[in-house]
Amino acid sequence: MQNPPQNPGSPLGKLLKKLGWSDYALFGAVLVFACIPLIIAVLSLSDWVVGQWLLKNFPFLRLRLMGRFLSLAIIALGIDLIWGYTGLLSLGHGIFFALGGYAFAMYLNLQLPDGQLPEFFGLYGVDKLPLIWQPFHSLPITLLAMVLVPGAIAALLGYLIFRNRIKGVYFSILTQAALLVFYNFFNGQQKLINGTNGLKTDTERIFGYLASSDGAQLVFYELTVVALLLVYILCRWLTSGRFGRILMAIRDDETRVRFTGYDPTGFKVLVFGISGAIAGLSGGLYTVQTGIITPSIMDVAFSIEMVIWVAVGGRATLVGAVLGTLLVRLAQSSLSEQFPEVWLFFQGALFLIVVTVLPNGIVGWWQEQGIVQLRNLFRGKPQLATFPSLEEDPLVQEERQQFEGEPEEP
Repeated sequence: MQNPPQNPGSPLGKLLKKLGWSDYALFGAVLVFACIPLIIAVLSLSDWVVGQWLLKNFPFLRLRLMGRFLSLAIIALGIDLIWGYTGLLSLGHGIFFALGGYAFAMYLNLQLPDGQLPEFFGLYGVDKLPLIWQPFHSLPITLLAMVLVPGAIAALLGYLIFRNRIKGVYFSILTQAALLVFYNFFNGQQKLINGTNGLKTDTERIFGYLASSDGAQLVFYELTVVALLLVYILCRWLTSGRFGRILMAIRDDETRVRFTGYDPTGFKVLVFGISGAIAGLSGGLYTVQTGIITPSIMDVAFSIEMVIWVAVGGRATLVGAVLGTLLVRLAQSSLSEQFPEVWLFFQGALFLIVVTVLPNGIVGWWQEQGIVQLRNLFRGKPQLATFPSLEEDPLVQEERQQFEGEPEEP
């Protein structure tokens, strides 16, 4: 008699079974972020002391600032995907971030009556809308372009690099060189995208509302929270299955992967394209909450800073990428207000401390040592520290109990 076929379950069901405490902690934190505006509104209306304190110490400007940090956490997830899981350190993600931002800014700048052109075109004598601007009259096309264009350019750049089996530090140098090429190109396009002055979005309108108004910014904030959650689920789904194991195998020993019959080039091109698309989405959300996009967003220092966020939080953890971005950005915001001239030294010191003391980042340290030390603290006696999954295995625990419970031979 044949056994009944087992239901393999949906991909989402499989993913939910693989989620750990860190994933649920992030989901809880994202839920709190999403509810912050509602909590402030309810408490402020109730005339409670807490509500008045929140209104005084957490004005709407802070909420807008938090929206920017959350949008930056999205690109950190993409960098963790390509660096943490695949072992490819990209120093040029500012390209894809800027492309997403420019796509959304071009759409907002075209929200004008028929026949009118964005104001800056008049400064350079342009009286006809350039062809490249034409698709950005449509919001659906703009949203697709915000993701697909950076993803396609990342995949093309990756294909040109990976097909020649270039990796390691040479890959990092090439991505940084590409970043400089795009930076100089965008700076020189005054007639096309206003050159170094960039494109403003805070004075433009979307669906009749000013993009910088409190209501519009609140919508952008909530969209950022939802986008962060969706991108995190996508990255967790990609890294928790066979695809993720191949990426980690490429990171650990690419030559052996090639000998087993896989072609690492296709996997690296695909994951680099996905990472670029994620960066484009992040750039669009960041731009509308900042109010302007300029070529300075493709500065080399900014792309290196993205890597620091992931390093501080912990590579190949996903949760660490989000945590590192929020911690570093919040520290930057606070320190730059208190110490405007020397806050960059604090950032450098933080990176050095993490690299030397916590080489796997905060979340990496917690997963490897912190949780064991915390258990030892509450149990009062040191426990054998091996892999956490092995320690929690019921069979291992049963064998250990049997071994410890055997009477000593006379």
